[in-house]
Amino acid sequence: MNRQQPYSYERVYSGGEMDPYAQAGPARRLGRMRPGEIRNLLVERCPDPKLAYTNRLVVSDQDFGPDVRLVRVSGRFVFNVLPSAACAPGEIGPAGVQRQWAQLSIRKDVAVEALGSEAAGADGPAGVFLSTLEVELSFMNTSRETAVVMDAEEVAQLVRASLEDMVISVGQLIVLDVHGHTLKGVVSAMSGVPVDVLQGTGAAGDEATSCGVVSAATDVAVSKALGSLIELKGAAVRRKANAIIQPDFRFEDLGIGGLDAEFSSIFRRAFASRIFPAELVARLGIQHVKGILLYGPPGTGKTLMARQIGKMLNAVDPLVVSGPEILNKFVGQSEENVRKLFEPAEKEYRERGDDSQLHIIIFDELDAICKQRGSRGDSTGTGDSVVNQLLAKMDGVDQLNNILLIGMTNRKELIDDALLRPGRLEVHIEVGLPDEAGRLQILKIHTAKIRENGMLAPEVDLAELAAQTRNFSGAEIAALVKSASSYAFTRHIKVGGTTELTQDVSDMTIQHQDFVCALDEVKPAFGASASDLDMYVGSGIIEYAPHVRDILYKSHLFAEQVRESSRSPLVSLLLHGPAGSGKTALAATIAQQSAFPFVRLVSPEAMVGFTDSQKIAAITKVFHDAYKSPLSLVVVDDIERLLEWVPIGARFSNAVLQTLLVLIKKHPPPGRRLLVVATTSERDVLAQMDLATVFSSDIYVENIGSIEALKKVVQHARLFDSAREYDGLFSSLADYLGNRSFSIGVKKLLLLIETARQDPDKHSRFMSEICALF
Repeated sequence: MNRQQPYSYERVYSGGEMDPYAQAGPARRLGRMRPGEIRNLLVERCPDPKLAYTNRLVVSDQDFGPDVRLVRVSGRFVFNVLPSAACAPGEIGPAGVQRQWAQLSIRKDVAVEALGSEAAGADGPAGVFLSTLEVELSFMNTSRETAVVMDAEEVAQLVRASLEDMVISVGQLIVLDVHGHTLKGVVSAMSGVPVDVLQGTGAAGDEATSCGVVSAATDVAVSKALGSLIELKGAAVRRKANAIIQPDFRFEDLGIGGLDAEFSSIFRRAFASRIFPAELVARLGIQHVKGILLYGPPGTGKTLMARQIGKMLNAVDPLVVSGPEILNKFVGQSEENVRKLFEPAEKEYRERGDDSQLHIIIFDELDAICKQRGSRGDSTGTGDSVVNQLLAKMDGVDQLNNILLIGMTNRKELIDDALLRPGRLEVHIEVGLPDEAGRLQILKIHTAKIRENGMLAPEVDLAELAAQTRNFSGAEIAALVKSASSYAFTRHIKVGGTTELTQDVSDMTIQHQDFVCALDEVKPAFGASASDLDMYVGSGIIEYAPHVRDILYKSHLFAEQVRESSRSPLVSLLLHGPAGSGKTALAATIAQQSAFPFVRLVSPEAMVGFTDSQKIAAITKVFHDAYKSPLSLVVVDDIERLLEWVPIGARFSNAVLQTLLVLIKKHPPPGRRLLVVATTSERDVLAQMDLATVFSSDIYVENIGSIEALKKVVQHARLFDSAREYDGLFSSLADYLGNRSFSIGVKKLLLLIETARQDPDKHSRFMSEICALF
């Protein structure tokens, strides 16, 4: 019977069709209740507090006879009854926990139904015999609660003996005396076997149930309630997973794309052990991971990932701290700020031990306070003291096992080594640039609202955009969507004396052309240096001789080797030849044709006035940035100028030389590939410095040395308008040179052509300029 009725009604059951709840008269019905009969009875206190330990509902022996051993209160709470002369007729005397469970109020009437033999049927409350019973225990009086160790097997036997042959329901509260301690138990789960199965007439097996009879064969498992100081030891402790993950959490709600592998690694390393019971983990002799370091380029989602980790965990609200906020000008205050972060976790761990909740501290810009000790230029020592304090709190003498510190930085190399060892920030997760599948996820996240509201034009292909946004970080993809939206806004704005919106603004959509314009506007920080390469390539490569085509073909093979071969993650190529032979233009063309997502140019022009240390820092940064991309190309132009080599006195920078020697032959991290293309006009000098030997291959770029090659360059530059003028020029040049050999750089030749173009008499001007060279 599941419907709840007002307590001013009583049931008169005679097997007819009348309403089972009829209005009661002013006088209470007297006499013992028959099975199936419902009567309004008055709730009073339990006549004897000792009877509470029976976990039975005390009733009047004048209201219930021996044929009634169960009652249903308020239509849904089943109690085992204990008839007693101490209880007045027309009343029931529930204990405090029974009133709490059934939501009963003293001096209020409640509908009580007597249950008889029909309750033993398969559908009745006594129709299931329990095979397992799980109970959570805590002190009855929390104000007198003390830390106590109990044998779980002994407690389980007491529970079974106290409840044997009784009908128990999920959620029911029970009272238990263990060595003088009054405990309160909550029945959290149970499973059992229906009576018809035991009788051989049913097909169902052991299954979860909400109500059943405890027998001597029932397997009882006990556990401590959340916040209780009871410590249970033994095999009867209930093995349950810790609810560290929010029950209503879904990973798709994170709103982070392209980081599936990183999340899997974090979950396995930092959270998998926390799901298992503390006693099981203790038997393995391990401690939980206390720290995670997220590092990688800016804008890749480190802060967002840390913030979402805090949301998905069923833990104390995370403390989010920016590194610089810890520092204080007063002596000792910075260290005090660090100690305050750990105080709540320390207090709870002293009270609850391994059962305390997880405390998360998120450090943004960790490198601001945790630099290598001894590396600071000041004399205060504050920075080192902060690092020491943090080290002591994470893995000092008083070890905490309820702390998870998440640090984030763009500069992992600046973090003190002691903080990165196991026991502290031991899980290092690189949050790198997303791949194409990750970029598609991020685009879907940032365009979700646009697509839901039908404001994305059908011709916009997100998969195509993902392919076009190589080396874009998550933040840059978000900026791309914003930029495309701004172009869509602009189409619906009328700019005049006043700014007005067009009438069709409600039909605004973001179109493919908006994203095309946005791609020209938003450039990735780790993309190719297109403007620098275009400047060096100029009007393009002139194939004035077969060796030019051969150089480009060989370079293409090297680029494909880096892209495809698993055995060649690093290939370095040296282009050497006379000054002005076009080495830089060839290197820039190789970089453009490779279509690598990351291309950087290391040029002396960008380092004018730099000291040796500044040059080393700039060159090292380019190579370290290249390691962050899966496929990178670095052009090192004019190496002898970077080394500051001059023939007079043979001066060069040994510090820069050693840096290049190390970086050019250093293999990139696993999963990364790098092609280095360098140029020089002084290969013999590099050979003396042992720098030429670090390159995988070298290619000689020769000057123009034939009339035919010179003719192709002049014709490519379109110095004249007619073929007759070209024939006259080269006829004169052939007569002048005769059989003499000559050598001229293509760069110099193109400059002479542009000089001759300015003179009305181009023929004479060109001849005078080139004859002056020969």
